[in-house]
Amino acid sequence: MIRAVVFDVGECLVDETREYGTWADWLGVPRHTFAAVFGAVIAQGRDYRETFQVFRPGFDLTAERERRAEAGKPEWFGEDDLYPDVRPTLSALRAAGLWVGVAGNQTVRAGGLLRGLDLPADLIATSDDWGASKPDVAFFEHVIQAAPARPEEILYVGDRLDNDIRPAAEAGLLTALIRRGPWGTIQQNDPDADAVATMRIDSLAELPDRIAKINAEGR
Repeated sequence: MIRAVVFDVGECLVDETREYGTWADWLGVPRHTFAAVFGAVIAQGRDYRETFQVFRPGFDLTAERERRAEAGKPEWFGEDDLYPDVRPTLSALRAAGLWVGVAGNQTVRAGGLLRGLDLPADLIATSDDWGASKPDVAFFEHVIQAAPARPEEILYVGDRLDNDIRPAAEAGLLTALIRRGPWGTIQQNDPDADAVATMRIDSLAELPDRIAKINAEGR
């Protein structure tokens, strides 16, 4: 049975279109050019941070985040950046008696922004909070420690095979791969998508019924 559901943040709960657009602006390159290179980097299986190196060799993402903050242009997302299915789905899962968590590779600042949205979740944590980032198994060990369930009773929901689904499965968790955002779209035809993921979804709204069916069959 599934007793806990934990969600990734970027492109799972939060549409990052606007945020990556502000990075293009910060670099002084057209947004469509930045997006095209970003997609190419992902399609080649490279780290998305290499995108910045194309436009500015030696780019230090952490240092540039600080520079943006000092310039009054810090990373930011709000209610309008949440996908429409987020609040209804999280609320439905909690109403069904499931424990709901949010945990992704995010900064401390991003964690504060998430908590400020007052999402219907029992836990909101970031990689910076835990000192461990996906795909490191230590990140998922924190997930297991936080959730009031055994690993095989925890469903981790994410948009990336490389950062979310494969390492979560290796840690013993169930997984749901959502097909949206750049990674979810580019990686959807990867053979591992069906082989590794417990389920594949196009919307978070599918989760309450899918989980209810799994739990009913497991009784």
